[in-house]
Amino acid sequence: MKYVSTRGRAANQSFTDILLEGLAADGGLAVPEQWPRITRPKLDAMRDLPYPRLAFEVMRFFADDFPGGELKAIAERTYTAEVFGTPEITPLRTLEDNFHLLACSNGPTLAFKDIAMQMLGNLFEHVLEKQGREINILGATSGDTGSSAEHALKGKRRVKVFMLSPHGRMSPFQRAQMYGLDEPNIFNLAVKGVFDDCQDMVKAVNADAGFKERHRLGAVNSINWARVVAQVVYYFKGYFAATRSNDEPASFAVPSGNFGNIFAGHVAKRMGLPIKRLVLATNENDVLDEFFRTGRYRPRKTAETHATSSPSMDISKASNFERFIWDMVDQDGEKVAWLWKQVDEKGGFDLSTDKAWEKIEEDSGFASGRSLHEDRIATIRQVKKDYGMVIDPHTADGVKIGNRIRERGTPMICIETALPAKFEATIVEALGERPPRPAGYEGIEDRPQRCDVIGTDVPALKEYLAARA
Repeated sequence: MKYVSTRGRAANQSFTDILLEGLAADGGLAVPEQWPRITRPKLDAMRDLPYPRLAFEVMRFFADDFPGGELKAIAERTYTAEVFGTPEITPLRTLEDNFHLLACSNGPTLAFKDIAMQMLGNLFEHVLEKQGREINILGATSGDTGSSAEHALKGKRRVKVFMLSPHGRMSPFQRAQMYGLDEPNIFNLAVKGVFDDCQDMVKAVNADAGFKERHRLGAVNSINWARVVAQVVYYFKGYFAATRSNDEPASFAVPSGNFGNIFAGHVAKRMGLPIKRLVLATNENDVLDEFFRTGRYRPRKTAETHATSSPSMDISKASNFERFIWDMVDQDGEKVAWLWKQVDEKGGFDLSTDKAWEKIEEDSGFASGRSLHEDRIATIRQVKKDYGMVIDPHTADGVKIGNRIRERGTPMICIETALPAKFEATIVEALGERPPRPAGYEGIEDRPQRCDVIGTDVPALKEYLAARA
């Protein structure tokens, strides 16, 4: 398996080559040269596998240069009941007939990001030790990626983490999880802007090839391909749990911000998993919903990006969307480069009259919808009333849109993205009571916190990195 860039101008690389990298040399993202296809006998054999073995079987399609025994051992070390609270890792909870919730938030930071990030942290450690290298991770987070990355990489002696987050735009719990870490290899930078500003700064630093090489920069954002691959696994797990045989189709509803989670579902579908619909749910920041309704992609500026009660989705430039468009334009890197040039110069692009639009509308299986604050509140109340379960506001966005689009006879699996304890104010507004907290997280907001506040200043960020990397 070789990897190319979505923009078509970077040299082919192996999985190990791209594991520690962020953007490709041409500014694009790493994607596989071709999609692996799983045969029916292989899919049947995977149905009853425990999660660590399933992770190994899925990931080795994409990491065939990684020694099989080592990859299997890392998967077994990562996906344990001690880390995720249950040997199932992502247990399926049935709300009603053919309507399910895939519990993906049982990891150390109570968010679905832990599933991929714990694997990524162990892969990093293994490869860096083997190669005798060190790396400096530069990332951006809208809330959950940062804490998941920091908790996966804290204390790892060959890694330093520099994480940018939007100042004042995360929940108190999210800030406490990140800024409360007192680890010498963790550096938090609160940016006076929105997530898209943080992400743009990371991309700008990565675009300086000399600086990136001198300071050994890598990435853990959803632009990291290994993270996407690790997320593909729970689509298989959820599908197997919600169906009786591999003859049945199933659909997934996914709250979407940076497009990494739902893109992993697209990869699973490309591999041959019988996914009928991939239902994308946005909040008030509805750039992606607008695209899937109209064919127009129009990222918003900072001033137009709303601060909402599902803050991890307050994103207007979804990085992984480029990977999807690359696939829909028949993997034409030159065309992708041109489209993203239109984004930079004209503020967006329109595919509604392009031949790719028919492929997106008819073949991709994508559907979308927008959920607002009042929808989240109503959905949280309804799920508690009907099913006795408390869900977080991001998951509520997915449940709202998934319930609207689901079809009779086809299982709809809603991906849970975080536990409600992380968003207490919204839960109190919806239910009049505080959400339950897992043991060990009591009073987390009251613990000492540390971060450095910076402006949207790329040269200042480079100075900060150069002094500490």
